Amino acid sequence: MNMGFFTRRRALLAAGTSGAWMVALGVPIVARAEERVPTPPQSLGPFYPYAPEVERDADLVTVRGGTGIAKGEITLLTGRVLDARGRPVAGVRVEIWQCNAFGRYHHPRDSSNVPLDPNFQGYGETVSAADGAYRFRAIKPVPYPGRAPHIHVRLSGRDFAPLATQLYIAGHPQNDGDFLLSSIVDPRARASLLVAFRRVEGADALAATFDVTLDNNGTLRRG
Repeated sequence: MNMGFFTRRRALLAAGTSGAWMVALGVPIVARAEERVPTPPQSLGPFYPYAPEVERDADLVTVRGGTGIAKGEITLLTGRVLDARGRPVAGVRVEIWQCNAFGRYHHPRDSSNVPLDPNFQGYGETVSAADGAYRFRAIKPVPYPGRAPHIHVRLSGRDFAPLATQLYIAGHPQNDGDFLLSSIVDPRARASLLVAFRRVEGADALAATFDVTLDNNGTLRRG
C-alpha cells in the first residue's frame, strides 16, 4: 500500500480551500490584482469651455500675452489614466477647468459680480503619456456659490465614451453639503474623487494627485 499517497490525500482534504489545495500541491499562487473602482461620472456643468480661442495647453495660471501669474494657490495637478485592472491608458485627451480664485469662471455665461482674473486661463488640456500620466499647473479650487471647491475633469479617447467627472479637496467642510458629491452612494467611489492638496517642500506651490479609472465593462472598450 502506498502510504505516501494517503498522507498526501489527507493533506489535500485538510487544506480545504482552493488556495491551500494549491499550496499542498506545491503550486505557487499569484495574487490577483484588486479591481479598481471606476471613477464615477459627474455633471459637465454649465461652464464647459467651447470658444475656439480658448488656450489649449496644460498651464492654467498664465495666459498668452499676459503680464503675471494667476491669483490663488498654485497647484501641480498630476495623475494617471488607468483601466479597472490598473493598467495605464495612453493617448487619452484630459481636460480640466475651474473657477478663478475669486469664484468666477472664465466663461460668458458666468455673470457673477466677482472679478475676472486676467492672468487665469481657467481651462487646460493635455494627452496621457505611455504610462497613463498627465500633468497640469492649476490653482487649488475655491468655493463656488452652492458648491464645494472642485475642479472639472473630462476624458475622451478613441476606445471609450467621454467621461466627465469632478475632483474635490479631501477633508473640506463643504463636501458633505455638496449635492453632486453627496449623490454618489458607493463610499469607495465617492472617496475616489477626494484629493489631498499638499505643500511642496522648497517650492511655492501645492501638489495634488488624481488618478482616473476607466470602466473596463462599460466606459472602456478593451480586454
